[in-house]
Amino acid sequence: MTPAIRVVRSLRWRAADIAVGAALGVACGVIFWGFNFAYVWVSPILKAVLPGVASLLHAFWYFSGPLAMLIIRKPGAAVYVNVIGSLTETLFGNQYDLSFVVISALMQSIFTELPFALSRYRKYNLGLSIVSGLLTSLEYGVYLMLFQFQGVAFLSPRGITHMACELIGGVLIAGVMSWFLYRAIAKTGALDHFASGRAVRRV
Repeated sequence: MTPAIRVVRSLRWRAADIAVGAALGVACGVIFWGFNFAYVWVSPILKAVLPGVASLLHAFWYFSGPLAMLIIRKPGAAVYVNVIGSLTETLFGNQYDLSFVVISALMQSIFTELPFALSRYRKYNLGLSIVSGLLTSLEYGVYLMLFQFQGVAFLSPRGITHMACELIGGVLIAGVMSWFLYRAIAKTGALDHFASGRAVRRV
């Protein structure tokens, strides 16, 4: 068997990948749902301090993408987990339109997977997790500016604050937090049947 064939086979989804991805998506969906209520209370306070600074917290809606890639390590993992998470969130009930939630999840997933795709799904480390979170936050920040924050100019004080805080939140929450959350889960032994789990347990 050639190395190329082994790589192709390793990228194939197994039943275990599907099951763990579904469970992770549901768990993240519950977190999204809970965060919706917390955000309603916290964002007005942050906006009163400085308009746009509430964007620091937005990454709690898309940290699932980098986390999914780090754990499952298969093409489409971010899409799968994000869509299940968004549908779970909607099933529990939220203040956002279903199309907005699902479209956001799909768009985020593309940018989340990009750095891992460029590495041909062979590298999974803190650096790629940070880049993944950064790209996702960039996409989401621009998406909000174009479709939710109409009338706010990119170079206005609020626009600059929003984008800067979005990027910071993406790096720290979606990038760094997801990396350490993945490692914490792996250290419990829950991922021993996955390459991601064995990589941590060998250290």
